[in-house]
Amino acid sequence: MAQFFKLTHYPFPVEFGMADCVQSFYDQLAGSYHLIFENWEASIRRQAGALGAILQRVCGPPGQSQARILDCACGIGTQALGLASLGYNVSACDVSAASVKRLRVENDKRGLKIEAFAADMRDLKMVADGAFDVVVCMDNALPHLESDEELLSAANQISKKLRPGGTFIASIRDYDALIEQKPTVQGPAFYSDEGKRRIVHQVWDWLDERSYLIHLYITKEQAEGWHTQHYVSKYRALLREQLDGILQSAGFNETRWLFPSDSGFYQPIVLARTKNTL
Repeated sequence: MAQFFKLTHYPFPVEFGMADCVQSFYDQLAGSYHLIFENWEASIRRQAGALGAILQRVCGPPGQSQARILDCACGIGTQALGLASLGYNVSACDVSAASVKRLRVENDKRGLKIEAFAADMRDLKMVADGAFDVVVCMDNALPHLESDEELLSAANQISKKLRPGGTFIASIRDYDALIEQKPTVQGPAFYSDEGKRRIVHQVWDWLDERSYLIHLYITKEQAEGWHTQHYVSKYRALLREQLDGILQSAGFNETRWLFPSDSGFYQPIVLARTKNTL
């Protein structure tokens, strides 16, 4: 059953279901998502370098292995665009149709060949048929799922999209540490856009021991003054052992974790393989 919560920081209380909140969050953010980075293009290249090194170990270099990659929480393409630029055969999907539309624009701008779909990771029937060598799900997307049952549903869908022996790669925040700290603010980060200042920060409202709302603020200096964009979504604190157990229940094995000091990626990464036989 979907959980509901009220956003009391608006001028009047607004009640959202979890799925509505997440999709709305990314639909509204799609046009400005690049602004959460100091330099989005540099972040695309940096993350592609870190993930590309992992993919080379998993399925070989791009162009030689003919590996097929599915990004099942692609957003506007931070990972998908970078991996396609390296030469990997990339398909992508996201629950946010607006984000997928933005990805398609960015794909065409770069002359890449990413096939993109609007699809929830809990139901991937809309994604192109065929067995993928790797499915990636980065940027803390999994903790948007509100229950272990929904997470297991997504893991089962992902497993069905992988060939036997294929690999699932996902990143989440380090909730094993965060659940002890329960931070209430992230940032602020101060950036500059052609002499105009930009400030990005988050406020976290913990709803209980294992779930929280994030309030993402992007504040830009403009000729007429300062302008602030405010976006709200919900996460739950997903522990590594908990995710390991759910992946194993979905038929994955050989689960292991890479930390930023090992991978060069900014969040802990889990790698899990499907069985080698059907």
